[in-house]
Amino acid sequence: MTTSTIGVLLAAGAGIRLGLGPKALLPFRGRTLVEVLADTLLDGGCKEVEVVIGAEAERVLSSTDLHAHRVIENPEWASGMASSFSAGVEAAAGSDVLVALVDQPGLTAEAVRRIISAHRPGRITAAAYSRPDGAVRRGHPVLFDGRLAAEAAMTAEGDTGARRFLEEHPELIDLVDCPSFPGALPGDADVDTPSELHLLKEGEPGQGDLRQLGAS
Repeated sequence: MTTSTIGVLLAAGAGIRLGLGPKALLPFRGRTLVEVLADTLLDGGCKEVEVVIGAEAERVLSSTDLHAHRVIENPEWASGMASSFSAGVEAAAGSDVLVALVDQPGLTAEAVRRIISAHRPGRITAAAYSRPDGAVRRGHPVLFDGRLAAEAAMTAEGDTGARRFLEEHPELIDLVDCPSFPGALPGDADVDTPSELHLLKEGEPGQGDLRQLGAS
């Protein structure tokens, strides 16, 4: 399934809390996290994928193979996620955009397909993840109608991305259940701190010591 949806992978952060350099370069499944997730968006049905990078951009480019995708360098990355979101939306030039985060190793092509299939014009379609207690959490990816993406970019600021726009317009949001399969990483699991590095190790046994990444 291929649509007109543009995937926007936000991968510009420095990974300060993790302390290993950009999360984009974390090893995962024998490659880097940014390579795996960019391909996941494409496999899930995005027409093309824009990878927004920023911190240590030259190192990210020299350490990865992103030739199948459009790489956008955000010189304002240090100001927060909002600048990367806006850069991706601007590059998409009015197309619908599916926004994903580089620190979600459990994201699957099936989840991307579910969101794209459920999306309707003039709406925002977001992944929904069920908690053990039965609660439902809205998360990424989030697919924006092109017009709404532009409006969200206008109000985005700091490190909250489009959160303000989403909170102000809950009536525009449709949730799509993105279940995790037995034995698979949870779709909404993210890697922010050293205590969460096991999420990458679980998916890639015997692929080396993540602690050495910062020295590479």
